[in-house]
Amino acid sequence: MVFSLADEPLYRNLDRYKRALADVNRVLERAGQTRGLTLSLANYQARELSPLRSADLKQAAENFSANIYYPFFKLRLAALVEENQAPVIGFSLNFLSQALPVFAMIGFCRQRWPELPLVVGGGLITSWASRPGWRNPFSGLIDHLIAGPGEEPLLALLRPASRTAFSQAEKVSPVKAGAAAFLPAGPGTKVWARPDYDDFSALPYLACGRILPYAASSGCYWNRCSFCPEKAEGHPYCPRPSAAVLGDLAAFARDGSFALLHLLDNALSPARLRALIREPPGLPWYGFARVDAELSEPDFCHGLRRAGCVMLKLGVESGDDGVLQTMGKGIGVERIARVLRNLGQAGIATYVYLLFGTPGENSAAARKTLEFTVRHAPWISFLNLAIFNLPLYSRESLALEVRDFYAGDLSLYGDFVHPLGWGRQAVRAFLDGEFRRHPAIAPILRRDPPFFSSNHAPFFTPALRF
Repeated sequence: MVFSLADEPLYRNLDRYKRALADVNRVLERAGQTRGLTLSLANYQARELSPLRSADLKQAAENFSANIYYPFFKLRLAALVEENQAPVIGFSLNFLSQALPVFAMIGFCRQRWPELPLVVGGGLITSWASRPGWRNPFSGLIDHLIAGPGEEPLLALLRPASRTAFSQAEKVSPVKAGAAAFLPAGPGTKVWARPDYDDFSALPYLACGRILPYAASSGCYWNRCSFCPEKAEGHPYCPRPSAAVLGDLAAFARDGSFALLHLLDNALSPARLRALIREPPGLPWYGFARVDAELSEPDFCHGLRRAGCVMLKLGVESGDDGVLQTMGKGIGVERIARVLRNLGQAGIATYVYLLFGTPGENSAAARKTLEFTVRHAPWISFLNLAIFNLPLYSRESLALEVRDFYAGDLSLYGDFVHPLGWGRQAVRAFLDGEFRRHPAIAPILRRDPPFFSSNHAPFFTPALRF
């Protein structure tokens, strides 16, 4: 029997789903091998070029026709630019795996339409531009790099064409393919804009339903965790008014074309969660949340479930109180245990993130995390295990002996001499030799959807299972 990755029946059987993904990924792998690439559904790595070296990115732009995606993007970009009579060409660059293909497209656009300004923004650009002493290495290739929210800078670039269009803007106006954002409507005022995804409605997705991405805030309301990139890059917390958020979500629910809502906030604040309980969005939803005191209340968790919450992603990080304290998490294992139990009893799946090898952890603390995970395995739906990477420009890194980790002038992370002797090699041996093999933990890890992980996990939760 043959299934498409968009077919609901495929998501009724995890093993069949995994086989289908493996088949698709095998085709990508083999295509990549012929071009010196490590290519998968989740990654793009070139043998000769690194996205962490600006010289390599410029080489990717110069030799754009060598990119494996060139036969596709030369036709697609030409159609988009010419059909829309675009006055500007923009790219959103968020992940390292996107960088080399994006720069190949930039090089193509620069040659094909030298008269059109090129604008590049997104999360990766924001992180690069937040580095101390940042100097743009792409001048002459890219006309404008935009760090942080891009709506105002883009409108400023397009001002002659957009002034009339936005002068009569309503309180809720569409912004094509953007997160919820605001438009300037005069001195000291903001006009909140609803994102518009209509341009993407007919595209084939590798999922059994369209997932609505929606950011109700930027930054993090807690903003106190040690080594957090958000804090290191100085991003302020900017929540969108609840009335505007709830109005947007209600409109999307009425649209009827979305199967699932993904709230993209770094962490959904207690105030935001309470608002969702009062006015459910009308779609099943999931997102990141802190292990806050509100989740310690069973009634609160049941209220979230009634409001459509099918899964919460939780940055637990450790099962040791001392490690949690050194990380500035503001939580303890007793509360984490209550929250996991409450969410499970309410019918909300948990996607738990654990982080090993932080400067405050040693092997004994890591084994406490193992013991904690085993004790609470019945309440953990999915697990993500990660080894700590040191953000090079965090304040806390000044107290550590830092070593090169990823070579390149655009690197954001580094290795370090662990103050407690719990280095990466020892951490990796512990995870592979003990943690992943434990009979209570191995089944949880096997439940994680490969490649798409937390993005597809809600489709395999009891609340959303087909």
